[in-house]
Amino acid sequence: MTRHPSTPSAPSLWAATAPPASPTPKLAESLKTDVLIVGGGFTGLSTALHLAEAGCQVCVLEAYEPGWGASGRNGGQVNPTLKHDPDELVRLYGAARAEPLIDAVSHSADNVFDLVRRHAIDCAAVRSGWLQLAYSEKALEGMQSRAAQWERRGAPVDTLDRAAVAKRVGTQVFAGGWLDGRAGGLQPLAYTRGLVRAVQTSGGRVHGQTRVTALERRGTQWHATTDGGATVVAEQVVLATNGYTDGLWPGLARTVLAANSFIVATQPLTGPDADAILARGETASTSQRLLLYFRKDAQGRLLMGGRGHFRDPTGPQDFAHLERSLALLFPQLGPLQFEYRWAGRIAVTRDFMPHVHNPAPGLTMALGYNGRGIALATSMGKHLARRLMAGPSDFPYPVTPIQPIPMHGLQRFYIAAGVAWYSLLDRLSG
Repeated sequence: MTRHPSTPSAPSLWAATAPPASPTPKLAESLKTDVLIVGGGFTGLSTALHLAEAGCQVCVLEAYEPGWGASGRNGGQVNPTLKHDPDELVRLYGAARAEPLIDAVSHSADNVFDLVRRHAIDCAAVRSGWLQLAYSEKALEGMQSRAAQWERRGAPVDTLDRAAVAKRVGTQVFAGGWLDGRAGGLQPLAYTRGLVRAVQTSGGRVHGQTRVTALERRGTQWHATTDGGATVVAEQVVLATNGYTDGLWPGLARTVLAANSFIVATQPLTGPDADAILARGETASTSQRLLLYFRKDAQGRLLMGGRGHFRDPTGPQDFAHLERSLALLFPQLGPLQFEYRWAGRIAVTRDFMPHVHNPAPGLTMALGYNGRGIALATSMGKHLARRLMAGPSDFPYPVTPIQPIPMHGLQRFYIAAGVAWYSLLDRLSG
């Protein structure tokens, strides 16, 4: 079966293994609330939940259904890292500014699994760690440095040689790697739907099929107009639309590159060869600039993800590079049958950092997780809620002005050129 969730009629091909969605009807009447959140993904729902638990009136509006975008379409890896290593963050921001950020990122997976536990979210959550894998000894050196930096900050890590990786992963391809014990995996659409239920149980409102078409400030309040004509008046507004950001606020969509991430999933696998692959339930990714990431789900499917072309996929041929990669990694499985193929947009920023903007009083924007959205967006929501309630002190993520990417209309060419360049660098560096 092949589904392409880029259309409203197919919100996520994970729907086959996720609990049913909670009712999130279209907003039918105008209302007032303390905080309006635009976007029903991890950022918006985490922010809403933490606000609702603190007693705030909160309303989430989603143009399709919660989880329709990147939150319901990713590979399910909960990785508490950034593109930049901790020591590099210290160089970029200084220790006083960087260490709170590093600490927030380090505990981002804790935030996810704490919500899963506290709200009994049925999302096949497994916390067995994340393996980052190197094809060469040269790549392994940098990986060991990364592991040491996180270990100095209290993270449970382990460096692995070729034999140890082969035993854990089930392939002889890699020269070594490291294990980040903070990480894990889950069924992302199920997690999203669990957050919706938690928001509703805590007193918040969530409305799907409700696109915000206009946003303006009148006096001390924000007025949001929806495509159905209903209006929401709020003291505070959070825009949390990430890779599906549109033109609601001028210039915001041009601050990120909306790159496609493609994923394939085999039919459920059985037998000793399949059982030996990631037998302890770890997630995994390669160290290449154009990385591959893979894991097994609760039904025994083997998932492989990676970058694809800019346009949305149109058929199985668009996923052939991932299917070839999976066959090369695990030839012992023989010919593989693929049950699902899908894609979703990640928001890539120029500095590979999450972006938070506060361009007007009472208006906050958060986006740009660069492929690490489950952990980082959940963490962002927790900290955004605190910032909205208590002010900007102790907020760990940098708040920056909106800076559109120059010549953003050429982003297809940016991405294509970047893919070609990074592919060359990967081949040259081994």
